[in-house]
Amino acid sequence: MTMPALGKRASPRHSLSPGGRGQGEGGRLHGTFQRLAQKREKALIAYIMAGDPSLEDTEAYVLQLAEAGADIIELGVPFSDPIADGPVIQAAADRALRAGTTLKKILETVRSLRRKTPVPLVLMTYYNTILKYGEAAFCRDAGNAGVDGMIVPDLPPDEADVLRAAAQAEGLDLIFLLAPTSHGKRQAAIARLSQGFIYYVSLTGITGAKLMDTRDVEKKVKEIRQYTQTPVAVGFGIATPEDAREVARFAEGVIVGSALVKIIASDGDRNVVANRLRTFTSSLKAATKTA
Repeated sequence: MTMPALGKRASPRHSLSPGGRGQGEGGRLHGTFQRLAQKREKALIAYIMAGDPSLEDTEAYVLQLAEAGADIIELGVPFSDPIADGPVIQAAADRALRAGTTLKKILETVRSLRRKTPVPLVLMTYYNTILKYGEAAFCRDAGNAGVDGMIVPDLPPDEADVLRAAAQAEGLDLIFLLAPTSHGKRQAAIARLSQGFIYYVSLTGITGAKLMDTRDVEKKVKEIRQYTQTPVAVGFGIATPEDAREVARFAEGVIVGSALVKIIASDGDRNVVANRLRTFTSSLKAATKTA
Protein backbone atom coordinates (compact mmCIF):
# COMPACT_ATOMS: atom_id res chain seq x y z
CA MET A 1 0.00 0.00 0.00
CA THR A 2 1.59 3.27 -1.07
CA MET A 3 1.55 6.40 1.04
CA PRO A 4 -0.63 9.31 -0.14
CA ALA A 5 0.99 12.38 -1.62
CA LEU A 6 0.92 15.46 0.57
CA GLY A 7 0.35 18.95 -0.73
CA LYS A 8 0.38 17.97 -4.41
CA ARG A 9 -0.08 21.03 -6.56
CA ALA A 10 -2.19 21.13 -9.69
CA SER A 11 0.01 21.77 -12.70
CA PRO A 12 0.29 20.75 -16.37
CA ARG A 13 2.97 18.21 -15.52
CA HIS A 14 0.41 16.10 -13.65
CA SER A 15 -1.60 15.51 -16.80
CA LEU A 16 1.22 14.14 -18.93
CA SER A 17 0.20 11.02 -20.84
CA PRO A 18 -0.19 8.24 -19.87
CA GLY A 19 -1.40 9.37 -16.46
CA GLY A 20 0.51 11.91 -14.43
CA ARG A 21 3.84 11.65 -12.71
CA GLY A 22 4.17 10.94 -9.04
CA GLN A 23 2.34 8.98 -6.43
CA GLY A 24 -1.01 7.32 -6.27
CA GLU A 25 -3.23 5.67 -8.83
CA GLY A 26 -2.71 8.51 -11.33
CA GLY A 27 1.08 8.22 -11.26
CA ARG A 28 3.10 7.00 -14.22
CA LEU A 29 4.85 4.25 -12.23
CA HIS A 30 1.60 2.93 -10.78
CA GLY A 31 -0.10 3.18 -14.17
CA THR A 32 2.70 1.30 -15.89
CA PHE A 33 2.58 -1.66 -13.49
CA GLN A 34 -1.20 -1.71 -13.65
CA ARG A 35 -1.23 -1.69 -17.45
CA LEU A 36 1.33 -4.49 -17.61
CA ALA A 37 -0.55 -6.60 -15.07
CA GLN A 38 -3.66 -6.39 -17.20
CA LYS A 39 -1.64 -7.79 -20.11
CA ARG A 40 0.06 -10.39 -17.88
CA GLU A 41 3.44 -8.83 -18.62
CA LYS A 42 6.26 -7.83 -16.31
CA ALA A 43 8.05 -4.47 -16.29
CA LEU A 44 11.43 -4.16 -17.93
CA ILE A 45 13.34 -1.48 -15.99
CA ALA A 46 16.45 -0.28 -17.82
CA TYR A 47 19.29 1.56 -16.07
CA ILE A 48 21.85 3.77 -17.78
CA MET A 49 24.25 6.38 -16.42
CA ALA A 50 23.18 9.93 -17.25
CA GLY A 51 25.93 11.81 -19.09
CA ASP A 52 27.79 8.72 -20.33
CA PRO A 53 29.37 9.64 -22.66
CA SER A 54 27.32 12.87 -22.86
CA LEU A 55 23.84 14.05 -21.94
CA GLU A 56 22.99 14.37 -25.63
CA ASP A 57 23.79 10.68 -26.01
CA THR A 58 21.77 9.87 -22.90
CA GLU A 59 18.70 11.55 -24.34
CA ALA A 60 19.05 9.60 -27.58
CA TYR A 61 19.57 6.33 -25.72
CA VAL A 62 16.54 6.82 -23.46
CA LEU A 63 14.33 7.29 -26.51
CA GLN A 64 15.78 4.14 -28.07
CA LEU A 65 15.26 2.13 -24.88
CA ALA A 66 11.65 3.26 -24.62
CA GLU A 67 10.99 2.48 -28.28
CA ALA A 68 12.53 -0.98 -27.87
CA GLY A 69 10.24 -1.87 -24.96
CA ALA A 70 11.76 -0.57 -21.72
CA ASP A 71 8.76 0.17 -19.48
CA ILE A 72 10.63 2.28 -16.91
CA ILE A 73 14.05 3.90 -17.20
CA GLU A 74 16.42 4.61 -14.34
CA LEU A 75 18.95 7.38 -14.87
CA GLY A 76 22.03 7.09 -12.71
CA VAL A 77 23.38 10.35 -11.31
CA PRO A 78 27.20 10.16 -11.45
CA PHE A 79 28.95 10.30 -8.09
CA SER A 80 32.62 10.17 -7.18
CA ASP A 81 32.25 7.34 -4.63
CA PRO A 82 29.45 5.00 -5.80
CA ILE A 83 29.70 2.38 -3.05
CA ALA A 84 26.92 0.11 -4.37
CA ASP A 85 28.23 -0.02 -7.92
CA GLY A 86 30.63 -2.39 -9.61
CA PRO A 87 33.45 -1.45 -11.99
CA VAL A 88 31.24 -1.11 -15.08
CA ILE A 89 28.96 1.52 -13.56
CA GLN A 90 31.83 3.17 -11.66
CA ALA A 91 33.62 3.67 -14.97
CA ALA A 92 30.44 5.10 -16.51
CA ALA A 93 30.11 7.55 -13.60
CA ASP A 94 33.69 8.62 -14.08
CA ARG A 95 33.14 9.23 -17.79
CA ALA A 96 30.00 11.24 -17.05
CA LEU A 97 31.72 13.39 -14.43
CA ARG A 98 34.65 14.07 -16.75
CA ALA A 99 32.12 15.15 -19.39
CA GLY A 100 30.82 17.81 -16.99
CA THR A 101 27.57 16.12 -16.01
CA THR A 102 25.77 17.68 -13.02
CA LEU A 103 22.45 17.04 -11.35
CA LYS A 104 21.03 20.30 -12.70
CA LYS A 105 22.03 19.37 -16.23
CA ILE A 106 20.44 15.94 -15.80
CA LEU A 107 17.17 17.59 -14.79
CA GLU A 108 17.36 19.73 -17.93
CA THR A 109 17.73 16.52 -19.95
CA VAL A 110 14.71 15.01 -18.18
CA ARG A 111 12.70 18.13 -19.02
CA SER A 112 13.65 17.72 -22.68
CA LEU A 113 12.81 14.02 -22.63
CA ARG A 114 9.46 14.64 -21.03
CA ARG A 115 8.43 16.56 -24.13
CA LYS A 116 9.25 13.51 -26.27
CA THR A 117 8.26 10.42 -24.30
CA PRO A 118 5.86 9.47 -21.50
CA VAL A 119 8.10 6.62 -20.25
CA PRO A 120 8.47 6.81 -16.44
CA LEU A 121 11.86 8.21 -15.42
CA VAL A 122 13.48 7.42 -12.07
CA LEU A 123 16.70 8.98 -10.80
CA MET A 124 19.15 6.73 -8.95
CA THR A 125 21.40 8.99 -6.91
CA TYR A 126 23.51 8.95 -3.80
CA TYR A 127 22.29 11.06 -0.89
CA ASN A 128 25.27 13.42 -0.79
CA THR A 129 24.29 14.78 -4.20
CA ILE A 130 20.76 15.57 -3.00
CA LEU A 131 22.00 17.01 0.29
CA LYS A 132 24.32 19.40 -1.54
CA TYR A 133 21.50 20.48 -3.85
CA GLY A 134 19.03 20.83 -0.96
CA GLU A 135 16.30 18.24 -0.41
CA ALA A 136 13.30 20.51 -0.90
CA ALA A 137 14.87 22.30 -3.87
CA PHE A 138 15.87 19.02 -5.50
CA CYS A 139 12.40 17.51 -5.16
CA ARG A 140 10.80 20.71 -6.47
CA ASP A 141 13.09 20.90 -9.49
CA ALA A 142 12.87 17.16 -10.17
CA GLY A 143 9.09 17.29 -10.06
CA ASN A 144 8.96 20.30 -12.34
CA ALA A 145 11.30 18.59 -14.82
CA GLY A 146 9.10 15.49 -15.01
CA VAL A 147 10.94 12.97 -12.83
CA ASP A 148 8.61 10.25 -11.51
CA GLY A 149 10.64 8.84 -8.65
CA MET A 150 14.03 8.38 -7.06
CA ILE A 151 16.19 5.66 -5.56
CA VAL A 152 18.79 6.65 -2.97
CA PRO A 153 20.77 3.47 -2.22
CA ASP A 154 22.81 4.87 0.67
CA LEU A 155 19.85 6.45 2.54
CA PRO A 156 18.20 4.07 5.06
CA PRO A 157 14.40 4.47 5.20
CA ASP A 158 14.50 5.25 8.92
CA GLU A 159 16.72 8.26 8.18
CA ALA A 160 14.73 9.47 5.17
CA ASP A 161 11.92 11.44 6.84
CA VAL A 162 13.02 14.84 5.52
CA LEU A 163 13.51 13.65 1.95
CA ARG A 164 10.33 11.57 2.05
CA ALA A 165 8.28 14.61 3.11
CA ALA A 166 9.86 16.74 0.37
CA ALA A 167 9.22 14.03 -2.22
CA GLN A 168 5.59 13.62 -1.15
CA ALA A 169 5.03 17.36 -1.39
CA GLU A 170 6.10 17.24 -5.03
CA GLY A 171 4.37 13.97 -5.94
CA LEU A 172 7.58 11.99 -6.35
CA ASP A 173 7.80 8.28 -5.54
CA LEU A 174 10.64 7.44 -3.15
CA ILE A 175 11.69 3.86 -3.88
CA PHE A 176 13.52 1.87 -1.20
CA LEU A 177 15.76 -1.16 -1.47
CA LEU A 178 15.48 -4.50 0.29
CA ALA A 179 18.47 -6.83 0.53
CA PRO A 180 18.77 -10.60 0.97
CA THR A 181 19.78 -9.94 4.58
CA SER A 182 16.48 -8.11 5.33
CA HIS A 183 14.05 -10.16 7.40
CA GLY A 184 10.68 -9.88 9.12
CA LYS A 185 10.09 -6.45 10.63
CA ARG A 186 12.62 -4.82 8.31
CA GLN A 187 10.89 -6.23 5.25
CA ALA A 188 7.52 -5.08 6.54
CA ALA A 189 8.71 -1.56 7.39
CA ILE A 190 10.43 -0.94 4.06
CA ALA A 191 7.63 -2.56 2.08
CA ARG A 192 5.14 -0.13 3.63
CA LEU A 193 7.31 2.91 2.91
CA SER A 194 8.46 2.21 -0.64
CA GLN A 195 6.43 3.90 -3.36
CA GLY A 196 6.18 3.09 -7.05
CA PHE A 197 7.88 -0.26 -6.56
CA ILE A 198 10.19 -2.06 -4.13
CA TYR A 199 13.74 -2.59 -5.39
CA TYR A 200 14.85 -6.04 -4.27
CA VAL A 201 18.63 -6.48 -4.48
CA SER A 202 19.07 -10.08 -5.58
CA LEU A 203 22.50 -10.65 -4.06
CA THR A 204 24.87 -9.24 -1.49
CA GLY A 205 27.55 -7.36 -3.35
CA ILE A 206 27.79 -4.75 -6.07
CA THR A 207 26.19 -4.16 -9.45
CA GLY A 208 27.50 -6.31 -12.25
CA ALA A 209 27.89 -9.46 -10.16
CA LYS A 210 26.47 -12.66 -11.65
CA LEU A 211 23.09 -13.96 -10.54
CA MET A 212 23.78 -17.59 -9.66
CA ASP A 213 20.54 -19.04 -8.27
CA THR A 214 17.05 -17.55 -8.30
CA ARG A 215 15.44 -19.94 -5.80
CA ASP A 216 16.38 -17.81 -2.79
CA VAL A 217 15.38 -14.65 -4.67
CA GLU A 218 11.96 -16.09 -5.42
CA LYS A 219 11.53 -17.07 -1.78
CA LYS A 220 12.38 -13.54 -0.62
CA VAL A 221 9.98 -11.93 -3.10
CA LYS A 222 7.20 -14.15 -1.77
CA GLU A 223 8.07 -13.07 1.79
CA ILE A 224 7.92 -9.39 0.84
CA ARG A 225 4.49 -9.87 -0.75
CA GLN A 226 3.10 -10.78 2.67
CA TYR A 227 3.44 -7.13 3.68
CA THR A 228 2.40 -5.07 0.65
CA GLN A 229 0.73 -4.97 -2.74
CA THR A 230 3.40 -2.62 -4.08
CA PRO A 231 5.16 -4.25 -7.08
CA VAL A 232 8.53 -5.89 -6.44
CA ALA A 233 11.30 -5.38 -9.00
CA VAL A 234 14.50 -7.41 -8.84
CA GLY A 235 17.88 -5.98 -9.75
CA PHE A 236 21.62 -6.86 -9.63
CA GLY A 237 22.97 -9.78 -11.64
CA ILE A 238 20.43 -9.80 -14.48
CA ALA A 239 22.48 -9.73 -17.67
CA THR A 240 20.73 -11.85 -20.32
CA PRO A 241 17.24 -12.48 -21.68
CA GLU A 242 17.38 -15.87 -19.96
CA ASP A 243 18.04 -14.16 -16.61
CA ALA A 244 15.19 -11.74 -17.27
CA ARG A 245 12.78 -14.54 -18.17
CA GLU A 246 13.62 -16.47 -15.01
CA VAL A 247 13.16 -13.47 -12.68
CA ALA A 248 9.97 -12.37 -14.48
CA ARG A 249 8.36 -15.65 -13.42
CA PHE A 250 7.93 -14.36 -9.87
CA ALA A 251 8.66 -10.59 -9.78
CA GLU A 252 6.63 -7.71 -11.22
CA GLY A 253 9.75 -5.99 -12.53
CA VAL A 254 13.16 -6.94 -13.91
CA ILE A 255 15.99 -4.38 -13.58
CA VAL A 256 18.91 -4.51 -16.02
CA GLY A 257 21.81 -2.08 -15.67
CA SER A 258 25.43 -3.15 -16.14
CA ALA A 259 24.68 -5.10 -19.33
CA LEU A 260 23.24 -1.94 -20.92
CA VAL A 261 26.05 0.27 -19.62
CA LYS A 262 28.57 -2.13 -21.21
CA ILE A 263 26.89 -1.63 -24.58
CA ILE A 264 27.12 2.14 -24.21
CA ALA A 265 30.83 1.79 -23.42
CA SER A 266 31.46 -0.36 -26.50
CA ASP A 267 33.06 0.90 -29.70
CA GLY A 268 30.94 2.77 -32.21
CA ASP A 269 29.22 6.09 -32.76
CA ARG A 270 25.87 7.05 -31.26
CA ASN A 271 23.84 5.37 -34.02
CA VAL A 272 25.77 2.11 -33.78
CA VAL A 273 25.42 2.00 -29.99
CA ALA A 274 21.73 2.93 -30.19
CA ASN A 275 21.11 0.03 -32.58
CA ARG A 276 22.85 -2.38 -30.18
CA LEU A 277 20.80 -1.03 -27.28
CA ARG A 278 17.58 -1.40 -29.24
CA THR A 279 18.30 -4.99 -30.26
CA PHE A 280 19.33 -6.11 -26.75
CA THR A 281 16.45 -4.27 -25.05
CA SER A 282 13.94 -5.84 -27.45
CA SER A 283 15.25 -9.29 -26.51
CA LEU A 284 14.93 -8.49 -22.80
CA LYS A 285 11.39 -7.22 -23.21
CA ALA A 286 10.41 -10.30 -25.19
CA ALA A 287 11.68 -12.41 -22.28
CA THR A 288 9.42 -10.61 -19.80
CA LYS A 289 6.44 -11.44 -21.99
CA THR A 290 7.18 -15.15 -22.22
CA ALA A 291 8.04 -15.79 -18.58
